Order: sequence, then structure tokens, then C-alpha cells
Amino acid sequence: MDQLTLRAVLIDDEQHNLDNLSRMLEAYCPQITVVATALNAMSGRVALEQFNPDLVFLDIQMPGESGLDLLRSLKGYGFDVIFVTAFDQYGIQAVKLSALDYLLKPIHIDELRSAVSKAISRRGSNRAQMDNLMQLLRQQPRDDHRIGLTTLRETRFVPVRQVIRLESSNNYSHFYLEGGERLTTSKAIHEYEDMLAGYGFFRCHQSHLVNRRFVRSWVKEDGGYLLLEDGTHVPVSRHKKSAVHTALNNG
Repeated sequence: MDQLTLRAVLIDDEQHNLDNLSRMLEAYCPQITVVATALNAMSGRVALEQFNPDLVFLDIQMPGESGLDLLRSLKGYGFDVIFVTAFDQYGIQAVKLSALDYLLKPIHIDELRSAVSKAISRRGSNRAQMDNLMQLLRQQPRDDHRIGLTTLRETRFVPVRQVIRLESSNNYSHFYLEGGERLTTSKAIHEYEDMLAGYGFFRCHQSHLVNRRFVRSWVKEDGGYLLLEDGTHVPVSRHKKSAVHTALNNG
């Protein structure tokens, strides 16, 4: 077969969203064949069992059972998932930490194409991401939460508490971990700022995001910098000083 085709199930509680996504996939993503749609978690479960799809576009917010409730109820998941949502703070945070793809409504064509392209390239290899998502959704202790970092070679699941700091380099982010390891991802640092804010991370500079638990001191000389437990000096920009003061004193 010249071109890989993925069989998809769409699950959303609003018919017009299903119709719109179906039309967009037909027009812009010829690699996707929609085999079924469902308006709620119950009918979605039936469609998943009946059609055994390669890919599922899943709305997070649905009345009754949410999309996340649907996933929790499954014994296995031999498909890739692209989440579709208007906004769900907790759900999106868990999805981001797991390095899974999501689309915000209204869906943009370029974002849809990008998500489909990634689903095709990683076909069948997202079991670890799904496992991590399920652990997050089962409310494991926050100290055990892991973040999925996709590098050129793999997706690594790193305990958030082991991340010392992030440093940006153009559209890449370097993660510095306890033990001296560095991992590089192709996401810009701003994509991680909101994701990690609830775990004690704060922005002290345009290019630096720091884990509060590793800050040894705030040195005011030489323009101001943070001295971390591993001996690293991280600059504090002038317009971030107030935010840094708040982050350190509210910890």
C-alpha cells in the first residue's frame, strides 16, 4: 500500500462538531478514514469495540461520562488518541504531561494536519503515554507525577520533582535533571510554563524556568541571579524580579 490509512472513530457530544471534524478530515487528511462517530461515552465504547480503530478523536468534556471517564473504563487501548476540547484545565494538563496530542476548538486546519501526521508517525507506540495519562487521571500523589518529554530518540517519562530547570534555545527546551542528565525537546519553553506552574516552577527570565525546590539563594550582585543546588547560576531579568520574589516567598 502506497499510503498508510488510519481508521478513525470520532466521539463528541455535539453533532455539528462531529460533522465539522468529519468534513475537515475528508478534505485535508486523506490518510484518515472515519469508520464511526458517537455522541456520548456509552455509544463511543460500543464503536471502539465494534470497529477497533487505529485512531480516536475524543472530546474531553461530555455530559454524564467525560472522554476521560471513557478511557478509564477501558480494559485496554490499542489505538492512538487525539483529544478535542474547548477547555478543560485538569484534563489538558494531564494530556500535556503525558505528551499526547490535543486540539482546541475551534479546530484549525494546520493543527489538525500536524496532529494526524504525528499519529501516523507514532502509530501503535503511544502505550507509555496512555499509561502515564491513566496514572495521572487516577490521581496518583503529586510527588509521583511524571512529564512525558519527547526527544529525537524516545518519549521519556520523568518525575516532575527531578527536573531542576528548563532553558530555551530558539524553539527547543533543554531539561536539566537531578544527576546531571539533560534532555532536549522540540517544544518552546512557554508551552511548559503553565503546565509546570502548579509544581513549583516559575519563570525568572525569558529563557529560564526554575523548580523552586532547587533554589539555594537569590544573589543580588552581578545583575541578580539564582544559585541552584547543583551550583548553576540562572539569571533573573529586571522585569521578572517581582514575580521571582512572589514565587520564592509564597513557597
